[in-house]
Amino acid sequence: MSKSTFNSAAAAEAYLTPLLAGDRDATRKVVQLIQDRGVSQRELLINLVWPTMEHVQSLYRDDRISIASLNLATRLNRMISDQLSGGLPRGASNGKKVLIFCGNAEPEELGGQICSDLFESEGYTVLFAGGGVPDDEVLKLIGDFRPDLLVLFSTLPAGVPAVRRLIDYLREVDSCPNMQVMCCGGIYKRAEGLAEEIGADLYAPDAAAAVQAVAEHPTRRATVDQQTVGRTRRVRKAAARKASTDSESSASDSTPTFTEAA
Repeated sequence: MSKSTFNSAAAAEAYLTPLLAGDRDATRKVVQLIQDRGVSQRELLINLVWPTMEHVQSLYRDDRISIASLNLATRLNRMISDQLSGGLPRGASNGKKVLIFCGNAEPEELGGQICSDLFESEGYTVLFAGGGVPDDEVLKLIGDFRPDLLVLFSTLPAGVPAVRRLIDYLREVDSCPNMQVMCCGGIYKRAEGLAEEIGADLYAPDAAAAVQAVAEHPTRRATVDQQTVGRTRRVRKAAARKASTDSESSASDSTPTFTEAA
């Protein structure tokens, strides 16, 4: 079945009811029925599993479902995602490496996992470290793995300042000069322009768009004007260097030479 014949709205409605009830058997049967109609695992991950997770989160934020329903749906959705991901085709290696981190919560972990599976399906070598990784360990993984792409998927709002500091640090030390940084989904999708503001090279609203963005812009880098991350610090450093140079120059001018002293 092609995308044009896949009624994602109808599928989502049929999928949501057993999902919220935690009915594992009924949920699996809905997915199997859709697959029997010719829908691929990739399409189900992109157009059913992940959008449903976003919808479930929205229902919970609006107090329309309980935390019990949220947990049942989240964990069951994760199980379905695991099963579908196992059936994804695996393309030949393209020699590129991707390192992925995400927000430290269950829905963000699911999105990061789907993102990882889609990149791997396209021939990338992927490390998915999840959420809650301390900054020093993030930097060590980057140094050890030397990725071509660093994906920060669905950062939680409270984590944005840490991401700003990380990107700032990576720019300053330039330890992986060829590595692109991508911000994807979550708060970056809800806050227009945030990814650009904090200096990311690439932005994508979701996992499928992330793979596409890298394919379309394999060498894109954030511009100097775009990189507001650390701008104040850079201005202060530049001013300090200028003041130091001016001071040294002034001291040199006021100190008599041996010839003048004689």
